[in-house]
Formats: sequence, structure tokens, C-alpha cells
Amino acid sequence: MIVLKSQKELAVMRSAGQIVAEVFLLIKEIAKPGITSMELNNLAEKEIIKRKAVPAFKGYNGYPYTLCCSLNAQIVHGMPSSVPLNDGDIISLDLGAKYNGFYGDSAITLPIGSISKEAKQLLAVTEESLYKGMEFASPGNRLTDISHGVQKYVESSGFSVVRDYVGHGVGRMLHEAPQIPNYGAPGRGPLLKPGMVLAIEPMVNQFSYEVEVLDDGWTAVTCDGGLSAHFEHTVAITDNGPEILTAIQ
Repeated sequence: MIVLKSQKELAVMRSAGQIVAEVFLLIKEIAKPGITSMELNNLAEKEIIKRKAVPAFKGYNGYPYTLCCSLNAQIVHGMPSSVPLNDGDIISLDLGAKYNGFYGDSAITLPIGSISKEAKQLLAVTEESLYKGMEFASPGNRLTDISHGVQKYVESSGFSVVRDYVGHGVGRMLHEAPQIPNYGAPGRGPLLKPGMVLAIEPMVNQFSYEVEVLDDGWTAVTCDGGLSAHFEHTVAITDNGPEILTAIQ
């Protein structure tokens, strides 16, 4: 069942989203060559708690950290490490916070130092594909209009959309109905209505969309060793179109 949020509930979700957005701003300031992803994780946890919220991922289905840190060919659910980041790396960071009973969920992929032209293009296309999908996040459209918008832009840019992982509804639970694929034909799935809140999150690979999971049971990587990028926003469907809850207000 898809849960529609009231205006009062959306106000709380805006606060949760702002906490995630503020923490990402702080992470961006220090995400440079030589820092470790464990340091990024520790900063995220400290800052979420400082804002009287709860790290959404820590302990979720047994995941042990606050921040998912997926490096280079890692797609999602990578774990923080004590190994320093290198110039030329890209790192996808997925972060959630629970505030007054509601969740905010967002992801970014950051360049570490100076990255290749190919990596820059991958990051730019992945981030833009999030907004291309979001253009369809309005009442009266169908869920897969978002999916198709993402896929069409990504594939026309020469990259591939990950199919094994999807976006999702979000609210009092971190993962609610509906699931939101980043590919597929338009005009299918539930009718979008005001009060729906969706975590839209394209994951885009440099080459093939095929993935595998490492022996840790969490880290998803590209099968061919190509780079992968991930961007996500928590988005409310309103009468006036999409409202990004995890963007800095």
C-alpha cells in the first residue's frame, strides 16, 4: 500500500531531508585525497546525532555503519574503509536520517581530487538523469514515466542503468511502496498523487548494467570493472509538481 503524507507529515519530512542535505554539505568540504571513507562515515554519524536525529542505515537489516561508501566500480552498499581515498577516485555516498519518526534519504557521487573526463561525464549524466526522471514526478503521471525518463537520458548518453536496484517510497519507514525502477516503458504502475513521497535514485554504470555482490554480502559492484555513479533525492509529489525534500532550502 502506498501511504500518502499529510501536510503536517511532509513538514517533518522536510526537516529530516534538511538534516541529510546539511551533512552532505559538510562531507563535500572534506572529501579530498588522503581522507578515508571511515572518517566520512564518522562525521556523518556525529552530525546526524548532533541534529537530534538517528542514522537511518546503522543497524538496518544488519548494516553496521551510518554511511554507504561505494568506491569507483562499487555501485551501492559499499562499506566505509580505513584506506585513504586517492586522487582520481569517485565515491558514491548514500545517507539517511530519521527525525521525529520520518526518514530522509539521499545519495551523491563525489570526485576525489582531479578525475578523468570519462568519470566527469558519468557523474554529470547520472545526476542529470535524476532530474530528467523527476520531471515526470507530478500528479496524473504514472510511476514508470519517471523510470523511462531516467533510462532514456542515460542510454542516449552512452551509459547503462542498473536494473538490480531500485528507488522506493519513503516515510515512516525507510523503504515503503512503491518500488521505482530506473528503466522501463512509460505509462505503467500506480498513478502519481499528491502526498506520495519517493526516493528516486538512478544508479548508472560506465559500461554494462550487470552487477554482482561481493562476499561481504553488501557491496554491489560492476561485473566488468567499469565505474558506477549514484544520485538520489527524496521527492514529494505535490499539486505544484515535485518538491525535493533533501535539497538545501
